[in-house]
Amino acid sequence: MERFTKFKSMIFPREVIVGHNTTEHVVGLCQRVVDGTNALVVTDKNTKKISGDRIASLLSNAGYNVKNITLHVPIVKKNISVVWPTAKEVNTVARYAEKNNVDFLIGVGGGSIIDVTKLVSFELSKPFISTPTCASHDGIASPRASLKDKKKGSISKTAVSPLAVLADTTVISKAPYRMLASGCADVISNLSAVKDWELAHRLKNEEFSTFAASLSQTAAKLLLDKAEDIRSGLEEAVWQAVKCMIVSGVAMSVAGTTRPASGAEHMFSHMLDRIAPGRAMHGEQCGVGAIMMMYLHGGNWQEIRDALKAIGAPTTAKELGIPKKKIIEALIHSQEIRPDRYTILGEQGLTKEAAKKLAKITGVI
Repeated sequence: MERFTKFKSMIFPREVIVGHNTTEHVVGLCQRVVDGTNALVVTDKNTKKISGDRIASLLSNAGYNVKNITLHVPIVKKNISVVWPTAKEVNTVARYAEKNNVDFLIGVGGGSIIDVTKLVSFELSKPFISTPTCASHDGIASPRASLKDKKKGSISKTAVSPLAVLADTTVISKAPYRMLASGCADVISNLSAVKDWELAHRLKNEEFSTFAASLSQTAAKLLLDKAEDIRSGLEEAVWQAVKCMIVSGVAMSVAGTTRPASGAEHMFSHMLDRIAPGRAMHGEQCGVGAIMMMYLHGGNWQEIRDALKAIGAPTTAKELGIPKKKIIEALIHSQEIRPDRYTILGEQGLTKEAAKKLAKITGVI
C-alpha cells in the first residue's frame, strides 16, 4: 500500500464575534486571544470617528498601551472608496508598528484599512484583529489582500487570516447600503468561482477541496435565499450577510487558495479595475461577472441575476456605470489577469464576437 504523505496547514480566526454593539467586547476579546499590551489601531479619517476612537478608549481604560495611525484613503464616488491602498500605506504602518514595538494590530474600517493591516501583520508576523465598519466584500476574514499597482491596477497579495473578527452590526448597518449589496454580490459570485475550480480539477487535475467548496457555496446559496431580506435594511439582515462573508473568507483558508471565491468573474473584475478604474466596487463587478460566467458554464445564471436585483446590486453595464465597450474589452482580456488559473474562459480567453454575444444574452449590455 502506498504510504500517505499528504500535509496541509490551515489558519483560521480563533474567535469571531458578530452582532449588535459588539465593539464593547473588544477588551475581553483581546484578553483572550492576544499576548502583550502594546496595541496599534489602524483607521482612516472616517472610521477613526466611527469606531476607532471608541476601541482605543476601551483598550486604554483596560490598561493597554494604545497607539493610533490614521491613513488617508481617497473617497471617489458617492462617499464610497473604490481605490485600493498601495505599498506606501503598508510600509508606513509597518514602520510605525516596528518603531512602537507593537504586539498586535486592530484594523478598523473597510476593505482598504483591513487589507493594509493584514499585510502589515503578515510582514511583521504580528497578530491582528479584523474590525469591519462596513461589509463591501469577503476580505473581512480572508488570508488575501488587494493592493494598487501602477501598471496592473489591483493585485491580490498573500497575507494572513485575522486572529479574530469583531463585526459590530450596529456600526455596519449605518454604512451606505451600496457597500453591503456589493459584499453580498461578492459572496454570491462564489457560485461561478467554484464551477471554475471544479472545471480545473477535471481538466487540469488541480487540487480540489470538497469541504472548502461546500463552505463557499453554502455562504452564497444562503444569500440567494435571503436576497429579499437583505434589502430590508434591518440590522438582522446585516448580521446574516456578514456571517456569510466571514464563512466565504474561511473557505479560502481551508483551501489554502482563493479558488473557492475567485474565478473568471474575479478576473473580469480585476480587468475592469485596470481599464475602467474607479467606476464600480469590487463586489459589484464580480456579481455582474458571475452572471456571465455562470451562463458559460451552462448553469442557472438567471438565479444569480435575480438575486442581485433583489438585493439591489448592479446587473448591467449601465448600473455599474461602465461603458459597454469596456465590458467587452474586459471579457476579451480577463484571462490575462491570471494565465496560470484555468477557468471557463479557457487558455486563450474569449473572442470579441463571443464576448459581445455573452454580454447581450445575459442582458449585461
